[in-house]
Amino acid sequence: MGKTKMGKTKTTEIERLSQDELKKILKDTRQKLALQQQLIKEQKLPVVVLIEGWSAAGKGTLISYLIRDLDPRFFQVTPTMPPTSEELRRPFLCRHAERIPEAGKFVFFDSGWLEETVFDAVDGKLDEMSLAHRLQEINVFERQLTDNGYLVLKIFVDVTAEDQAARIEKLRKDKDTAWRVNERDLDELKHREKYAEIFNHCIRETNTDKAPWHVVDGSQKGLIELQVCGLLVDGIETAIARNQQPVEIPQNQFPLKSNPRLADVDLNCSVTREEYEQRLKEAQKKLKKLHNKLYRRGIPVIIAYEGWDAAGKGGNIKRMTGALDARGFTVHPISAPDTYEKNRFFLWRFWKRLPKTGHIAIFDRTWYGRVMVERLEGFCSENDWKRAYNEINEFEKMLTDWGAIVIKFWIHIDKDTQLARFTERQNTPEKQWKITDEDWRNREKWDVYEQAVDEMIAKTGTEYAPWHIIPSNDKLYARLQTIEIVINAIESALAK
Repeated sequence: MGKTKMGKTKTTEIERLSQDELKKILKDTRQKLALQQQLIKEQKLPVVVLIEGWSAAGKGTLISYLIRDLDPRFFQVTPTMPPTSEELRRPFLCRHAERIPEAGKFVFFDSGWLEETVFDAVDGKLDEMSLAHRLQEINVFERQLTDNGYLVLKIFVDVTAEDQAARIEKLRKDKDTAWRVNERDLDELKHREKYAEIFNHCIRETNTDKAPWHVVDGSQKGLIELQVCGLLVDGIETAIARNQQPVEIPQNQFPLKSNPRLADVDLNCSVTREEYEQRLKEAQKKLKKLHNKLYRRGIPVIIAYEGWDAAGKGGNIKRMTGALDARGFTVHPISAPDTYEKNRFFLWRFWKRLPKTGHIAIFDRTWYGRVMVERLEGFCSENDWKRAYNEINEFEKMLTDWGAIVIKFWIHIDKDTQLARFTERQNTPEKQWKITDEDWRNREKWDVYEQAVDEMIAKTGTEYAPWHIIPSNDKLYARLQTIEIVINAIESALAK
C-alpha cells in the first residue's frame, strides 16, 4: 500500500471494489495470515507489529481484527502505558526492548516508542537536539531487530480532526466508555496541529528501508483491516525470504582506543600483602563514599568483567562489592542463555538487566559472549558475530549517552597460571565445584580464544567505553587495579 500524509486519504484500486469483492479478498487474506502463523513458527520469525495513531483512531479495534484468527498461544498484545517512575530511571528504549517477541511469535504493540517520543517532545522534555538523538536511537534499535531476523511492521492510523473529535465525544457520552478518554486525548485534539507537526517529523525521520512506516486511513473501516492484514501477510513473506540472505556488515563509526595484544601485556605485576591490604582498605572506603554521591546524582554504573577461566573475576568482584551498599548494586552472573533467551535478539537479556539511575550493575561475563564463545563454538553464524561488534558499540554508546559509566575489564593471566589454578581447584575438595570439564575443553582452545579476544578488544575498545586489560597472575594486584580504575572513572564523571 502507498504511504499518505496524515490528514489526507489516497484513492487506491481496492477502494473501487464492491463489498462482496472486498469480503472475499479479506477472507482469503485472513486465512493466509492464519496459515502464516505456523510458517513463522517453523521459520522462527519473530514479528513486531507497532500500531500507532491518533487517540480514538481505532488502534485497539484494528489489533482485534488482526488477531481474530491467530492462535493466542503464539501472540501477545502489549498496550503501552505512560512510563512509571521506575521505568523512567532506565534507558528510554528499555521497557520496549524487554517486550520484543521470541522467535516464531507475534507481539502487537498498542502504541509504543513513537507515541512516547511525540508526547515527550510536545511536553518540552525533548529539545530539538534531544529529539534528533532519540529518533536516531529508535532507528538503531529497529535496524538491529531487522538485522537479527525480526519483522518490524509499523502502522500509523490516521483520522481527520473532525472524525477524531466525533469519536472522542461518543466515548465520553457513554458511561461505560467515558473512562477511555483522558487528559492527553483532549490535549491532543485541542492542539492537534502541534501534535501533527511532531508526528509527521518523527515518522519521516524513522521511515527507513528496513522498517518503513505505513500510514492508513482509519476513517475507512471497511478497508483498514484489509490494508493492514495485507501488509502483514506481505511483510512476513518478505522477511522470510530476506532472512535467507546474509546481512550487510556495517563499518565501524565509533572512535576506537588503542590497546596492546594480550601476548604483549606484562603479567609480572605484583604487590605485597601489606601494600594490598592498606590500598584496598583505602580504596573501599573511598568507593563507599562515591556510591552515595552516585545515588544522589542519579548516575548509573555498568561494570563488565570478562577474562580467562580461573583469572580471578569472582574474587575481584567480591572486593569491589565489599565497599558498596547492598541496596544499590546487583551482580549478574551470566551463563549460557536459556531457551527463551536464545529465541530473542542476543542483547535482549542484557537490556533486562540494566541498572536504574544511581545504581551499579556488575556483569560476570557479558554480551561479549557473542564474539567469543558463541563465535568459536558455532552457536551463531559468522555473519551474526561479525555484525555484533557494531551492535555492541551501538549498545554501549546508548548506555553512555543515557549517562551511564561503562567500565570493561579483561582479567588476564597466562596459560601456566591457569593450569596451576585449575589443578589446585581439582585437588581441593571445597573448590572442586569451580572446575568443570568445559573449563578443560576451553583451555585446549586457548590460542583461538586469544585471537578472538584480541579482535574483540581492538574493535570494541571505544573512547566512551574503553577496555582495561588487567594483569592477574597476582590476584592482589588485579583487585587493586580494578577498584582503583572504577574509582577514577566515577570521580571523573562526578566532576563534570
